Amino acid sequence: MNASIESKDLIAESRHLWQSYFQGEQPDKPPMTITHGDGLYIYDAAGNEYLDTFASLLTTLCGHGRAEVIDAVNEQMRKLAYFPGGQDVLIEPAVRLAAKLAEIAPGRLSVSFLVNDGSEANEAAIKLARSFHWAKGEKNRYKVIFRRGSYHGATLGALSATGLAGTREPYEPLLPGFSHAMPANCYHCELGLDPETCALACFKNLASVLEWEGPKSVAAVIMDPIPGSNTGFPLPPDGYLQGVRDLCDRHGVLLIFDEIQTGFGRTGRMFACENWGVTPDIMTVAKGFSGGYLPIGAAIATEQIAEAIRKAGTGFRHIHTFAGHAAACAAALAHIRIIQNENLVQRAAELGDYFRKRLEELYRYPLVGNVRGLGTLWAVELVANRGTREPLNPPGKVGSFVADFCRKAGMILRNNGDVLVLAPALVMTFAQADRMLNLLHDAIGAAMSHCEQENDVFQWNHELSVT
Repeated sequence: MNASIESKDLIAESRHLWQSYFQGEQPDKPPMTITHGDGLYIYDAAGNEYLDTFASLLTTLCGHGRAEVIDAVNEQMRKLAYFPGGQDVLIEPAVRLAAKLAEIAPGRLSVSFLVNDGSEANEAAIKLARSFHWAKGEKNRYKVIFRRGSYHGATLGALSATGLAGTREPYEPLLPGFSHAMPANCYHCELGLDPETCALACFKNLASVLEWEGPKSVAAVIMDPIPGSNTGFPLPPDGYLQGVRDLCDRHGVLLIFDEIQTGFGRTGRMFACENWGVTPDIMTVAKGFSGGYLPIGAAIATEQIAEAIRKAGTGFRHIHTFAGHAAACAAALAHIRIIQNENLVQRAAELGDYFRKRLEELYRYPLVGNVRGLGTLWAVELVANRGTREPLNPPGKVGSFVADFCRKAGMILRNNGDVLVLAPALVMTFAQADRMLNLLHDAIGAAMSHCEQENDVFQWNHELSVT
Protein backbone atom coordinates (compact mmCIF):
# COMPACT_ATOMS: atom_id res chain seq x y z
CA MET A 1 0.00 0.00 0.00
CA ASN A 2 1.51 3.36 -1.00
CA ALA A 3 1.80 6.38 1.29
CA SER A 4 -1.08 8.34 -0.27
CA ILE A 5 -3.50 5.41 0.18
CA GLU A 6 -2.32 4.88 3.77
CA SER A 7 -2.83 8.59 4.47
CA LYS A 8 -6.36 8.53 3.01
CA ASP A 9 -7.20 5.48 5.13
CA LEU A 10 -5.88 7.21 8.22
CA ILE A 11 -7.93 10.34 7.49
CA ALA A 12 -11.04 8.18 7.12
CA GLU A 13 -10.34 6.38 10.40
CA SER A 14 -9.68 9.70 12.17
CA ARG A 15 -13.44 10.20 12.38
CA HIS A 16 -13.21 7.96 15.42
CA LEU A 17 -10.68 10.28 17.12
CA TRP A 18 -11.86 13.47 18.80
CA GLN A 19 -8.79 15.66 18.40
CA SER A 20 -7.90 18.89 20.17
CA TYR A 21 -9.69 21.90 18.66
CA PHE A 22 -11.97 19.58 16.66
CA GLN A 23 -14.07 21.80 14.36
CA GLY A 24 -15.83 19.31 12.11
CA GLU A 25 -15.40 18.98 8.35
CA GLN A 26 -12.67 21.02 6.63
CA PRO A 27 -12.62 19.55 3.10
CA ASP A 28 -10.58 22.46 1.70
CA LYS A 29 -7.66 21.72 4.03
CA PRO A 30 -7.14 18.02 4.73
CA PRO A 31 -4.90 17.23 7.71
CA MET A 32 -1.24 16.36 7.39
CA THR A 33 -0.32 12.79 8.27
CA ILE A 34 2.94 13.01 10.21
CA THR A 35 4.87 9.74 10.22
CA HIS A 36 8.22 10.43 11.88
CA GLY A 37 10.71 13.02 13.05
CA ASP A 38 14.47 13.49 13.08
CA GLY A 39 16.16 16.34 14.89
CA LEU A 40 14.28 19.54 14.03
CA TYR A 41 12.50 17.94 11.07
CA ILE A 42 9.19 16.13 10.73
CA TYR A 43 8.03 14.07 7.75
CA ASP A 44 4.59 13.41 6.30
CA ALA A 45 3.14 10.30 4.66
CA ALA A 46 4.21 11.51 1.23
CA GLY A 47 7.84 11.80 2.36
CA ASN A 48 7.88 15.61 2.52
CA GLU A 49 10.33 17.13 4.98
CA TYR A 50 9.44 20.13 7.18
CA LEU A 51 11.62 22.26 9.42
CA ASP A 52 9.57 22.60 12.62
CA THR A 53 10.00 26.11 14.02
CA PHE A 54 7.51 25.57 16.86
CA ALA A 55 9.17 22.45 18.34
CA SER A 56 6.04 20.28 18.34
CA LEU A 57 4.01 22.75 20.40
CA LEU A 58 7.06 23.96 22.37
CA THR A 59 8.01 20.48 23.61
CA THR A 60 10.87 18.95 21.60
CA LEU A 61 13.64 21.19 22.93
CA CYS A 62 16.40 18.71 21.99
CA GLY A 63 14.80 17.45 18.79
CA HIS A 64 13.37 14.11 17.73
CA GLY A 65 15.17 10.78 17.95
CA ARG A 66 17.56 11.46 20.83
CA ALA A 67 18.98 8.04 21.72
CA GLU A 68 19.85 9.16 25.26
CA VAL A 69 16.17 9.71 26.11
CA ILE A 70 14.87 6.68 24.21
CA ASP A 71 17.42 4.38 25.83
CA ALA A 72 16.67 5.75 29.31
CA VAL A 73 12.95 5.13 28.82
CA ASN A 74 13.52 1.62 27.45
CA GLU A 75 15.82 0.72 30.33
CA GLN A 76 13.33 2.00 32.89
CA MET A 77 10.42 0.17 31.25
CA ARG A 78 12.36 -3.08 31.33
CA LYS A 79 12.87 -2.63 35.08
CA LEU A 80 9.53 -1.05 36.01
CA ALA A 81 7.15 0.78 33.71
CA TYR A 82 4.71 1.83 36.41
CA PHE A 83 3.83 1.40 40.04
CA PRO A 84 2.03 4.07 42.07
CA GLY A 85 4.16 6.07 44.44
CA GLY A 86 2.77 7.36 47.71
CA GLN A 87 3.48 8.08 51.34
CA ASP A 88 4.80 4.57 51.97
CA VAL A 89 6.19 3.84 48.47
CA LEU A 90 9.18 5.44 46.74
CA ILE A 91 9.78 5.18 42.99
CA GLU A 92 13.45 5.86 42.27
CA PRO A 93 13.15 7.89 39.03
CA ALA A 94 10.54 10.16 40.63
CA VAL A 95 12.77 10.81 43.65
CA ARG A 96 15.82 11.44 41.43
CA LEU A 97 13.84 13.81 39.24
CA ALA A 98 12.52 15.80 42.21
CA ALA A 99 16.10 16.13 43.50
CA LYS A 100 17.27 17.34 40.08
CA LEU A 101 14.48 19.94 39.96
CA ALA A 102 15.50 21.16 43.43
CA GLU A 103 19.04 21.55 42.08
CA ILE A 104 18.15 23.59 38.99
CA ALA A 105 15.07 25.53 40.15
CA PRO A 106 15.64 29.13 41.23
CA GLY A 107 15.57 30.42 44.79
CA ARG A 108 14.00 28.25 47.48
CA LEU A 109 11.90 26.11 45.14
CA SER A 110 12.76 22.57 46.17
CA VAL A 111 9.72 20.29 46.59
CA SER A 112 7.93 18.95 43.51
CA PHE A 113 4.48 17.50 42.96
CA LEU A 114 4.66 15.53 39.71
CA VAL A 115 1.74 15.43 37.27
CA ASN A 116 1.15 14.62 33.60
CA ASP A 117 0.97 17.97 31.79
CA GLY A 118 0.74 21.73 32.15
CA SER A 119 -2.97 21.96 32.91
CA GLU A 120 -2.55 19.48 35.74
CA ALA A 121 0.51 21.38 36.99
CA ASN A 122 -1.41 24.65 37.29
CA GLU A 123 -4.41 22.85 38.78
CA ALA A 124 -2.09 21.38 41.41
CA ALA A 125 -0.41 24.75 42.04
CA ILE A 126 -3.75 26.46 42.73
CA LYS A 127 -4.77 23.67 45.10
CA LEU A 128 -1.34 23.77 46.77
CA ALA A 129 -1.79 27.48 47.45
CA ARG A 130 -5.21 26.93 48.98
CA SER A 131 -3.94 23.93 50.98
CA PHE A 132 -1.06 25.99 52.37
CA HIS A 133 -3.36 28.69 53.71
CA TRP A 134 -5.78 26.06 55.01
CA ALA A 135 -2.92 24.39 56.87
CA LYS A 136 -2.02 27.73 58.46
CA GLY A 137 -5.59 28.24 59.65
CA GLU A 138 -6.32 30.92 57.03
CA LYS A 139 -9.35 29.18 55.60
CA ASN A 140 -10.78 32.41 54.18
CA ARG A 141 -7.88 32.65 51.72
CA TYR A 142 -9.22 30.95 48.62
CA LYS A 143 -9.28 33.57 45.86
CA VAL A 144 -6.90 33.55 42.90
CA ILE A 145 -5.98 36.57 40.79
CA PHE A 146 -4.94 36.00 37.18
CA ARG A 147 -4.31 38.20 34.15
CA ARG A 148 -6.34 38.74 31.05
CA GLY A 149 -4.68 37.30 27.95
CA SER A 150 -2.87 34.46 29.71
CA TYR A 151 -3.55 30.75 29.19
CA HIS A 152 -3.04 28.39 32.13
CA GLY A 153 -4.73 25.18 31.03
CA ALA A 154 -7.83 23.20 30.09
CA THR A 155 -8.85 21.63 33.40
CA LEU A 156 -11.59 23.51 35.22
CA GLY A 157 -9.40 25.20 37.83
CA ALA A 158 -6.66 26.13 35.35
CA LEU A 159 -9.29 27.31 32.89
CA SER A 160 -10.87 29.48 35.58
CA ALA A 161 -7.47 31.21 35.84
CA THR A 162 -7.21 31.65 32.07
CA GLY A 163 -7.80 35.08 30.59
CA LEU A 164 -8.81 34.16 27.05
CA ALA A 165 -12.51 34.76 26.49
CA GLY A 166 -12.87 32.38 23.55
CA THR A 167 -11.39 29.54 25.58
CA ARG A 168 -13.51 30.21 28.66
CA GLU A 169 -16.94 31.01 27.22
CA PRO A 170 -18.14 27.52 26.17
CA TYR A 171 -17.61 26.25 29.74
CA GLU A 172 -18.97 29.11 31.81
CA PRO A 173 -19.89 29.57 34.55
CA LEU A 174 -16.44 28.61 35.77
CA LEU A 175 -15.24 28.25 39.35
CA PRO A 176 -15.93 31.06 41.83
CA GLY A 177 -13.09 32.91 43.52
CA PHE A 178 -11.10 33.83 40.40
CA SER A 179 -10.60 37.51 39.53
CA HIS A 180 -8.77 38.98 36.56
CA ALA A 181 -6.39 41.90 36.28
CA MET A 182 -4.82 43.87 33.45
CA PRO A 183 -1.95 42.16 31.57
CA ALA A 184 1.53 43.63 31.32
CA ASN A 185 1.49 43.88 27.53
CA CYS A 186 3.11 47.15 26.51
CA TYR A 187 2.44 46.80 22.78
CA HIS A 188 -1.26 46.27 23.47
CA CYS A 189 -1.69 48.34 26.63
CA GLU A 190 -5.37 48.26 27.57
CA LEU A 191 -5.12 51.91 28.59
CA GLY A 192 -3.22 53.00 25.49
CA LEU A 193 -0.35 54.33 27.60
CA ASP A 194 3.33 54.83 26.75
CA PRO A 195 5.48 52.36 28.74
CA GLU A 196 8.09 55.09 29.20
CA THR A 197 5.66 57.30 31.13
CA CYS A 198 2.87 55.01 32.43
CA ALA A 199 4.50 54.38 35.83
CA LEU A 200 3.59 50.67 35.62
CA ALA A 201 -0.16 51.19 35.36
CA CYS A 202 -0.59 47.45 34.74
CA PHE A 203 0.99 46.68 38.11
CA LYS A 204 -1.15 49.30 39.82
CA ASN A 205 -4.24 47.69 38.30
CA LEU A 206 -3.28 44.28 39.72
CA ALA A 207 -2.65 45.86 43.12
CA SER A 208 -6.07 47.54 43.02
CA VAL A 209 -7.77 44.22 42.17
CA LEU A 210 -6.03 42.64 45.16
CA GLU A 211 -7.22 45.46 47.43
CA TRP A 212 -10.76 45.24 46.04
CA GLU A 213 -10.96 41.50 46.67
CA GLY A 214 -9.52 41.92 50.16
CA PRO A 215 -5.91 40.78 50.62
CA LYS A 216 -6.79 38.43 53.48
CA SER A 217 -9.13 36.50 51.18
CA VAL A 218 -6.57 35.96 48.39
CA ALA A 219 -4.58 32.73 48.30
CA ALA A 220 -2.44 33.35 45.22
CA VAL A 221 -1.60 35.40 42.18
CA ILE A 222 -0.85 33.27 39.11
CA MET A 223 0.95 34.58 36.06
CA ASP A 224 3.34 33.62 33.29
CA PRO A 225 6.52 35.76 33.54
CA ILE A 226 6.42 35.87 29.73
CA PRO A 227 2.87 35.20 28.48
CA GLY A 228 2.75 32.43 25.91
CA SER A 229 2.34 32.07 22.18
CA ASN A 230 -1.34 33.07 22.26
CA THR A 231 -0.29 36.67 22.84
CA GLY A 232 3.12 36.48 21.20
CA PHE A 233 5.53 36.41 24.17
CA PRO A 234 5.23 40.02 25.44
CA LEU A 235 8.09 40.79 27.84
CA PRO A 236 7.22 42.36 31.21
CA PRO A 237 8.26 45.98 31.71
CA ASP A 238 11.16 46.69 34.04
CA GLY A 239 10.14 46.53 37.67
CA TYR A 240 6.82 44.77 37.06
CA LEU A 241 7.67 41.26 38.30
CA GLN A 242 9.58 42.58 41.31
CA GLY A 243 6.61 44.80 42.11
CA VAL A 244 4.27 41.80 42.04
CA ARG A 245 6.68 39.82 44.23
CA ASP A 246 6.81 42.63 46.80
CA LEU A 247 3.03 43.06 46.71
CA CYS A 248 2.44 39.37 47.40
CA ASP A 249 4.98 39.35 50.23
CA ARG A 250 3.38 42.40 51.81
CA HIS A 251 -0.04 40.75 51.95
CA GLY A 252 0.93 37.11 52.61
CA VAL A 253 -0.26 36.02 49.15
CA LEU A 254 1.53 33.21 47.30
CA LEU A 255 2.97 33.96 43.87
CA ILE A 256 2.68 31.24 41.20
CA PHE A 257 4.74 31.46 38.02
CA ASP A 258 3.59 29.40 35.06
CA GLU A 259 6.82 28.44 33.23
CA ILE A 260 5.21 25.73 31.12
CA GLN A 261 6.18 27.36 27.83
CA THR A 262 9.25 29.24 29.04
CA GLY A 263 11.14 26.74 31.20
CA PHE A 264 14.24 24.59 30.62
CA GLY A 265 16.45 27.08 28.82
CA ARG A 266 13.97 28.63 26.44
CA THR A 267 14.88 32.24 27.30
CA GLY A 268 18.64 31.92 27.71
CA ARG A 269 18.23 31.13 31.42
CA MET A 270 17.05 27.82 32.82
CA PHE A 271 13.77 29.50 33.80
CA ALA A 272 12.39 32.76 32.46
CA CYS A 273 11.92 34.40 35.86
CA GLU A 274 15.69 34.31 36.36
CA ASN A 275 16.04 37.00 33.69
CA TRP A 276 14.48 39.42 36.20
CA GLY A 277 15.84 37.90 39.41
CA VAL A 278 12.37 37.18 40.78
CA THR A 279 11.42 33.82 42.28
CA PRO A 280 7.85 32.63 42.93
CA ASP A 281 6.51 30.52 45.78
CA ILE A 282 5.30 27.87 43.33
CA MET A 283 6.50 27.31 39.77
CA THR A 284 4.83 25.06 37.22
CA VAL A 285 6.61 23.26 34.38
CA ALA A 286 5.64 20.87 31.57
CA LYS A 287 5.94 20.91 27.73
CA GLY A 288 9.74 20.85 27.31
CA PHE A 289 10.21 19.05 30.65
CA SER A 290 10.80 15.67 28.99
CA GLY A 291 11.55 17.01 25.53
CA GLY A 292 8.18 15.77 24.32
CA TYR A 293 9.12 12.11 24.73
CA LEU A 294 6.54 11.31 27.42
CA PRO A 295 3.87 13.40 29.19
CA ILE A 296 5.01 14.94 32.47
CA GLY A 297 4.65 18.16 34.44
CA ALA A 298 5.32 19.47 37.93
CA ALA A 299 4.33 22.07 40.47
CA ILE A 300 7.51 23.01 42.35
CA ALA A 301 7.02 24.67 45.74
CA THR A 302 9.19 26.00 48.52
CA GLU A 303 10.06 23.89 51.55
CA GLN A 304 8.06 26.39 53.63
CA ILE A 305 4.86 25.45 51.77
CA ALA A 306 5.55 21.73 51.94
CA GLU A 307 6.46 21.85 55.63
CA ALA A 308 3.31 23.79 56.56
CA ILE A 309 1.13 21.15 54.89
CA ARG A 310 3.14 18.33 56.51
CA LYS A 311 2.86 19.82 59.99
CA ALA A 312 -0.88 20.33 59.64
CA GLY A 313 -1.20 16.58 59.14
CA THR A 314 -3.78 17.01 56.40
CA GLY A 315 -1.50 16.10 53.51
CA PHE A 316 -2.00 17.39 50.00
CA ARG A 317 -5.26 15.78 48.97
CA HIS A 318 -4.65 15.68 45.26
CA ILE A 319 -4.06 12.43 43.37
CA HIS A 320 -3.36 11.45 39.77
CA THR A 321 -2.95 7.76 38.98
CA PHE A 322 -0.01 8.26 36.64
CA ALA A 323 1.65 11.17 38.46
CA GLY A 324 5.36 10.47 38.78
CA HIS A 325 5.22 7.70 36.17
CA ALA A 326 8.60 5.96 36.28
CA ALA A 327 9.22 5.98 32.51
CA ALA A 328 8.19 9.62 32.15
CA CYS A 329 10.53 10.57 35.01
CA ALA A 330 13.37 8.70 33.31
CA ALA A 331 12.69 10.63 30.10
CA ALA A 332 12.72 13.98 31.93
CA LEU A 333 15.97 13.15 33.74
CA ALA A 334 17.69 12.17 30.49
CA HIS A 335 16.40 15.28 28.76
CA ILE A 336 17.65 17.62 31.49
CA ARG A 337 21.06 15.93 31.30
CA ILE A 338 21.21 16.75 27.58
CA ILE A 339 20.34 20.40 28.27
CA GLN A 340 23.10 20.61 30.87
CA ASN A 341 25.76 18.54 29.09
CA GLU A 342 25.36 20.37 25.78
CA ASN A 343 25.14 23.84 27.36
CA LEU A 344 21.82 24.44 25.63
CA VAL A 345 20.76 27.25 27.96
CA GLN A 346 23.74 29.28 26.76
CA ARG A 347 23.02 28.23 23.20
CA ALA A 348 19.47 29.58 23.52
CA ALA A 349 20.89 32.92 24.63
CA GLU A 350 23.22 33.00 21.61
CA LEU A 351 20.41 32.05 19.24
CA GLY A 352 18.27 34.76 20.79
CA ASP A 353 20.85 37.45 20.03
CA TYR A 354 20.99 36.26 16.42
CA PHE A 355 17.21 36.01 16.08
CA ARG A 356 16.79 39.56 17.35
CA LYS A 357 19.20 40.97 14.79
CA ARG A 358 17.66 39.09 11.86
CA LEU A 359 14.03 39.53 12.89
CA GLU A 360 14.38 43.28 13.36
CA GLU A 361 15.33 43.42 9.67
CA LEU A 362 11.67 42.56 9.01
CA TYR A 363 10.75 46.15 9.83
CA ARG A 364 11.57 46.85 6.19
CA TYR A 365 8.08 45.50 5.50
CA PRO A 366 5.33 47.98 6.51
CA LEU A 367 3.12 45.04 7.48
CA VAL A 368 5.40 44.28 10.45
CA GLY A 369 4.22 46.17 13.48
CA ASN A 370 6.26 44.63 16.28
CA VAL A 371 9.07 42.13 16.84
CA ARG A 372 9.52 40.87 20.39
CA GLY A 373 10.99 37.97 22.28
CA LEU A 374 13.87 36.46 24.21
CA GLY A 375 16.10 33.43 23.68
CA THR A 376 14.26 31.02 21.39
CA LEU A 377 10.78 32.52 21.94
CA TRP A 378 9.88 35.21 19.38
CA ALA A 379 6.86 36.82 17.79
CA VAL A 380 6.34 38.97 14.71
CA GLU A 381 3.04 40.86 14.77
CA LEU A 382 1.53 41.94 11.47
CA VAL A 383 -0.64 45.08 11.39
CA ALA A 384 -2.52 47.27 8.94
CA ASN A 385 -0.78 50.43 10.16
CA ARG A 386 2.44 50.40 12.15
CA GLY A 387 1.98 53.88 13.56
CA THR A 388 -1.51 53.33 14.94
CA ARG A 389 -1.13 49.56 15.49
CA GLU A 390 -4.44 49.07 13.70
CA PRO A 391 -5.08 45.34 13.19
CA LEU A 392 -5.46 43.80 9.77
CA ASN A 393 -8.96 43.33 8.40
CA PRO A 394 -10.13 40.65 8.08
CA PRO A 395 -8.02 39.34 10.96
CA GLY A 396 -5.85 36.27 10.49
CA LYS A 397 -5.84 36.19 6.69
CA VAL A 398 -2.32 37.53 6.26
CA GLY A 399 -0.94 35.45 9.11
CA SER A 400 -2.48 32.29 7.66
CA PHE A 401 -1.10 33.14 4.23
CA VAL A 402 2.41 33.45 5.67
CA ALA A 403 2.08 30.13 7.52
CA ASP A 404 0.74 28.37 4.39
CA PHE A 405 3.53 29.86 2.26
CA CYS A 406 6.10 28.48 4.70
CA ARG A 407 4.48 25.05 4.83
CA LYS A 408 4.51 24.76 1.04
CA ALA A 409 8.22 25.62 1.18
CA GLY A 410 8.91 22.93 3.80
CA MET A 411 8.66 24.79 7.10
CA ILE A 412 6.14 24.60 9.95
CA LEU A 413 5.34 28.11 11.22
CA ARG A 414 2.78 28.78 13.96
CA ASN A 415 0.47 31.76 13.57
CA ASN A 416 -2.05 32.93 16.11
CA GLY A 417 -4.10 35.14 13.85
CA ASP A 418 -1.69 37.76 12.54
CA VAL A 419 0.93 37.05 15.21
CA LEU A 420 3.66 34.79 13.83
CA VAL A 421 5.43 32.86 16.58
CA LEU A 422 8.81 31.15 16.50
CA ALA A 423 9.89 28.68 19.19
CA PRO A 424 12.40 26.28 17.64
CA ALA A 425 14.35 23.61 19.47
CA LEU A 426 17.38 24.66 21.51
CA VAL A 427 19.57 22.46 19.31
CA MET A 428 18.84 24.52 16.18
CA THR A 429 21.99 25.24 14.19
CA PHE A 430 22.73 28.68 12.80
CA ALA A 431 22.35 27.25 9.29
CA GLN A 432 18.85 26.06 10.21
CA ALA A 433 18.17 29.44 11.79
CA ASP A 434 19.13 31.17 8.55
CA ARG A 435 16.81 28.92 6.58
CA MET A 436 13.97 29.69 9.00
CA LEU A 437 14.56 33.43 8.96
CA ASN A 438 15.16 33.67 5.20
CA LEU A 439 11.93 31.84 4.49
CA LEU A 440 10.05 34.07 6.92
CA HIS A 441 11.39 37.11 5.05
CA ASP A 442 10.25 35.60 1.75
CA ALA A 443 6.80 34.75 3.11
CA ILE A 444 6.14 38.23 4.48
CA GLY A 445 7.44 39.75 1.25
CA ALA A 446 5.01 37.55 -0.68
CA ALA A 447 2.18 38.60 1.65
CA MET A 448 2.91 42.24 0.82
CA SER A 449 1.95 41.58 -2.81
CA HIS A 450 -1.44 40.33 -1.60
CA CYS A 451 -2.18 43.59 0.18
CA GLU A 452 -3.45 46.93 -1.04
CA GLN A 453 -2.65 50.16 0.76
CA GLU A 454 -5.16 52.98 1.11
CA ASN A 455 -4.59 55.97 3.40
CA ASP A 456 -1.61 54.18 4.98
CA VAL A 457 -3.76 51.18 5.93
CA PHE A 458 -3.11 47.74 4.43
CA GLN A 459 -6.06 45.64 3.30
CA TRP A 460 -5.91 41.97 2.38
CA ASN A 461 -6.92 41.18 -1.20
CA HIS A 462 -6.90 37.47 -2.00
CA GLU A 463 -7.43 38.22 -5.72
CA LEU A 464 -3.99 39.78 -6.06
CA SER A 465 -1.30 37.39 -7.29
CA VAL A 466 1.94 36.64 -5.55
CA THR A 467 4.93 38.17 -7.31
